[in-house]
Amino acid sequence: GFLDAIFKRNSELSFMFDTEFFISASTRIHMKHLAVETCANFLARTISQSEFRVKMNGTYVKDELYYKLNVRPNKNQSATEFWEQVIINLIYENEVLIIQSDDEDLIIADGFTHNEYAVYEDTFSDVTVGDFTFKRIFKQSEVLHMRYANKELQPLINGIYQDYADLFSSVLGSQKRKNQTRATVDIDNSVTKDEKKLAQLQVFIDKLYKSIRKNTDVAIVPQQPGFTYKEHAAGLGNQSVDEINKVTNGFLDQIAMAIGIPAGLLHGDIAGVKEMTKNYTVFTVKPMLKKIRDECNSKFFTMKEYLSGSLIDVKIASYESIFDLAVAIDKLVSSGTFNRREIRSEAGFETPEGEEFDKFYITKNYKEEGKEHSEQKTQCFKTKKSDQA
Repeated sequence: GFLDAIFKRNSELSFMFDTEFFISASTRIHMKHLAVETCANFLARTISQSEFRVKMNGTYVKDELYYKLNVRPNKNQSATEFWEQVIINLIYENEVLIIQSDDEDLIIADGFTHNEYAVYEDTFSDVTVGDFTFKRIFKQSEVLHMRYANKELQPLINGIYQDYADLFSSVLGSQKRKNQTRATVDIDNSVTKDEKKLAQLQVFIDKLYKSIRKNTDVAIVPQQPGFTYKEHAAGLGNQSVDEINKVTNGFLDQIAMAIGIPAGLLHGDIAGVKEMTKNYTVFTVKPMLKKIRDECNSKFFTMKEYLSGSLIDVKIASYESIFDLAVAIDKLVSSGTFNRREIRSEAGFETPEGEEFDKFYITKNYKEEGKEHSEQKTQCFKTKKSDQA
C-alpha cells in the first residue's frame, strides 16, 4: 500500500518500475561444477587404471577377490566404474563406505550414518544403496571405510567459488556490454498523464525490448521529454574471451591445487609434462592408492595372515614404458646390485618360478680387479718408465 501511494503520485516512476531496467547477474554455478568435475574425474580415471593384485603367502594368485577388485565388484558395475565412483565420493563427500552384500558383492553406499566411538568399534546405520535401506547395523570391521582428508573439501571449494563467481559475472557482464545494443525512448509529460497512451507505449516498449533482446543484450532507459525511440551503437570495441578464460582457469587451478593435480596436466601443457606427471604420481596418486590398499589389507586379512605374506598390492598405471626403463634395468642387473626377481617386482611384474631369477650377475666391466692383473699393470708401468728414461 505504501508503494502504491507513491506510484499513484508519480506515474513516471511507476512506468520505470515496470520495465525492469536492472537485471541482476545470475549465479555462475556451472563454473563450479565444471572445475570440480574436471579434477575429480581426472584423479578417478587415473586410480581406476591400477591393478589390485592378491598375494597369498608371498605368491600372487588370481582368485575371487582378485576378480572382484579388478573386473566386476558387483552385478551392476565394472571395476573401472566402481573405483571412479569411490574417488568421486571421497572428493565430494569426504568419505566413502563400501559394504559387502550377502553374495559377497562390493557395493558403494549412497548414504549412511556414521556412529563414532572413542574406545569401541564404530558402526554404520541407515546404510542406503539406491532406493533400498539396510535394516542391519554394519561394524567397522565388516566394511571398507575411507576418508579423503581431516576436513571436508567442499567448504573450501565453496569459499573459493564465491569470490570467483562474482569476478566471473563482473568480467562476463563487462564483455557483453562492449557490443550491447542500447536505446532510449523520450516520453512527453502529456503522454504520462493519459493512461491509454501510456499503456500503448508500455506495450510497444515491451515488444521492442523482447524482440531486440532475443538476439543480443539490450538496455532501454526512458527519459523525458519526447516520444522518440533512439538506438545507439556502443562502439566500445570487439568482445574478448581472454579475461573470461583467465577467471575460469584461475578457479580451476585453485581446485586442482587443493586436490593435488598439477594445473599443467589439466590444461594439456607439453612443457615439463614428464616432471608434472611424476610429481602427480608420487604426491597424489600413490597416497590415495595407499589409503585404499591399507584399508583393504586390514579388512580382508588378519594380522597373522598379513605378516605371513598375504596382502593386496597395487600396480599403479605407469607413465613410462618398459622400453624407457631398459637402460636402467640393464645397469642394475649387470652391476650385481639387484637380481631379476627384485627388478621385476619393483617394475610391477610377476616373476615366474625358478631359481635363475634369484641369481646375481656381474658383467666384465664390473668385475673386481684380481691381484695378478694388478701386478701385471704395475710391471707394465715400470717398463714404460724405464724406456722413457
